[in-house]
Amino acid sequence: MAGGCTRRFFVKVLIVGGVAGGMSAATRLRRLDEEAEIVVLERGPHVSYANCGLPYFLGGVIEEREALLVQTPEALRTRFRIDVRVRHEAVTVDPAARTVNVRDLETGKQYAESFDRLVLSPGARPFVPNVPGADRAFTLRDVSDTDRISAELDTGARTAVVVGAGFIGVEAAENLRRRGLRVTLVELADQVLPPLDPEMAAPLAAELRAAGIDVALGTQVKEIRTHDVVLDDGRSVPADLVLMAVGVRPDTGLASAAGLGIGPRGGIAVDETGRTSDPAIYAVGDAAEKLDALTGESTLVPLANLANRHGRLVADAIAGRPVKARPVTATAVVQVFGLTAAATGWNEKLLRAAARPHQALHLHPGSHAGYYPGASPIALKVLYDPSDLRILGAQAVGADGVDKRIDVLATAIAGNLTAPELADLELAYAPPYGSAKDPVNMAGMIAENLATGTDRTVQWHELAAVRDAGATLVDVRTAAEHARGAIPGAVNIPLDEMRERSAELPDGDLVVHCQVGLRGHTALRLLAGLGRDAANLDGGYATWAAASAA
Repeated sequence: MAGGCTRRFFVKVLIVGGVAGGMSAATRLRRLDEEAEIVVLERGPHVSYANCGLPYFLGGVIEEREALLVQTPEALRTRFRIDVRVRHEAVTVDPAARTVNVRDLETGKQYAESFDRLVLSPGARPFVPNVPGADRAFTLRDVSDTDRISAELDTGARTAVVVGAGFIGVEAAENLRRRGLRVTLVELADQVLPPLDPEMAAPLAAELRAAGIDVALGTQVKEIRTHDVVLDDGRSVPADLVLMAVGVRPDTGLASAAGLGIGPRGGIAVDETGRTSDPAIYAVGDAAEKLDALTGESTLVPLANLANRHGRLVADAIAGRPVKARPVTATAVVQVFGLTAAATGWNEKLLRAAARPHQALHLHPGSHAGYYPGASPIALKVLYDPSDLRILGAQAVGADGVDKRIDVLATAIAGNLTAPELADLELAYAPPYGSAKDPVNMAGMIAENLATGTDRTVQWHELAAVRDAGATLVDVRTAAEHARGAIPGAVNIPLDEMRERSAELPDGDLVVHCQVGLRGHTALRLLAGLGRDAANLDGGYATWAAASAA
């Protein structure tokens, strides 16, 4: 057909919920079918806004509120001939009659809206713990939330408590601090950013504290009072403003009441085309379950990029195009003042909890060539299956170059590359941007050495048990480095003196370490040539120190 358009199958498509998923579906469908009637119902006052930018507006990084408003109903009507009705709430769905009962929130009037195909994009609702005084707490989910928080800040708020140190909580804490408030960040877990492993999260907690944020880990809110918050460790912290960021729950009330299938993770169950248990109804976004790329099982991933992609996919499915949603790896990135953290796939905590065999490797390369000004270290962790070498996940933390390395690794997972195959990826290189051996290539080289038996490593959390079994820890850094900070009990024999001083090494197993792992690898190969069996402490002193801080 001319222009690549698809034959129109249905007369009317009704979409419940705008923003990422709903509006992506609506605009894509119009591009595919000029004649379809498309109606979007949005219970809030804004149908298309940059919800990921909300914390940055609070902090003044985004200066104009209007910059958050991506599209208006009028603009969508003019450009796409889409009937957008804000402040209209879908109350019930009748799948048999193919109607939705709608309430106009401005007038209170209710009416029935018919559909040939229905797309549900209700999103997720912030979870607020049931603690005394919780009605005083704010959440940050939409522009209206931002307006309410901004109004509170304008009254002269000087202190804030942010509950939850996930992505939204950390972004909110940073931006409230940028606003000049004294901020306490409260997290029940013993680390910030639970999607990361503890040794990777420790530098981020240090960065938050260095910026003046009080990071309270391993505790939770017991009571919210008029001007402070009481924690379960007995502390009272000042709080003119309280922001809850402890996670979201899929908004499945409409779907459940309509008899649609709910999946094992509590979201709307959909097939690979986004279709629910009713063949005329689709679901996208934070309310819909996805398939985990590593297990093939249902998961919930409330990310805007997935909502956009799946909205587009559902429009294609409705238009009759053959589509299939890819399983997800939950790739995400967050700024923490001067650092960036990013992750894709599973972390080691999840792998351990699932009793899934895995190999971890840590490295600390520069963000670009060390001789070019401005290079800074990246802490990079890659997890893979020791049997088939399939990449299971990756995490990175650093001041620069973190996002592109995780994007490469997310692509490698999608392409089913093995960890050693990372060594041969042809990646862009010039001194301001990278190194001839990119950090991703280096991770592949380490994996190859491990897979072929060239190297053997010990993880930071295994070191105590290995030493208890009789192994000697040898620090191959210089004497000056050793003096600045050392693992207790380590014997210091610098790498450049190893050949001459090898007789000083005690009998038995050896574990060598340097600052980040590279000199440890060289020492391990030197000792192998001398007939000694040794293992390298993965990630060196830098990883051990971060883990100890955690």
